[in-house]
Amino acid sequence: MSRGFVIMAQNTLATDYEFCAKQLEASIKHVMPTANVTIINSDMLPHGDTGGFTNDWQVYECSPYEYTIKLEADMFIPKDISYWWDVLEQHDIIVSSKIRNFKQEVSDIKMYRKFIVDNKLPDVYNAITYFKKSETAERFYNVVRDIFENWEQYKSILKCDVDEQASTDWVYAIACHIIGAEKTTLPFDQMSMIHMKQYINNTLLEDWTTEFMYELDDTGLRVNTIRQEYPFHYHIKKFSEVLNAR
Repeated sequence: MSRGFVIMAQNTLATDYEFCAKQLEASIKHVMPTANVTIINSDMLPHGDTGGFTNDWQVYECSPYEYTIKLEADMFIPKDISYWWDVLEQHDIIVSSKIRNFKQEVSDIKMYRKFIVDNKLPDVYNAITYFKKSETAERFYNVVRDIFENWEQYKSILKCDVDEQASTDWVYAIACHIIGAEKTTLPFDQMSMIHMKQYINNTLLEDWTTEFMYELDDTGLRVNTIRQEYPFHYHIKKFSEVLNAR
């Protein structure tokens, strides 16, 4: 039980994240049958449910593993990524910093990253985060907690709109800056995900499932005939029903 995947799944009125997490767990087990997977729902949070992604800092305490890869619930793993462990276990905490479009090309689209750019923060994506039980990782998540709980104070010294919300990506970026990007990021291109947001994939609408053809079977996932080789952040939550029907 020293290694495992942890999925945070706190349901909201709009989204059944536990359902998404179960589809993600199934995809992990399909390509890595011996992998350990733990889904953390609202009832399992040691400090109570503070609402949606504001619970994210609790993952450090919740994880039963010495080495953890945290994944967002609305994802699908199309192929074995267990080789990541050999690289990541040399570090205390690594937050992913590369995304790709459905063509598998690294994307540098900054349409959704104004907060990151304006504040010159590490360009990270919390959807895939590795950590091991360590002083540095514990400090990182204590900082994440502090930012969520004191967002108004942090926001007052940042360049952002007065109504800017504390998204998990923004909070992780600030925490990476405080701890040090050299300690929290890594030029490991394989630790990357397909991000199915509109501008990254050049779709007309936000809902890519209305424009792209997709095929899902035991061999994996293809989008517009292109086989998906990286963790697939489908973003459009109804796609979890397609995964469930597989």
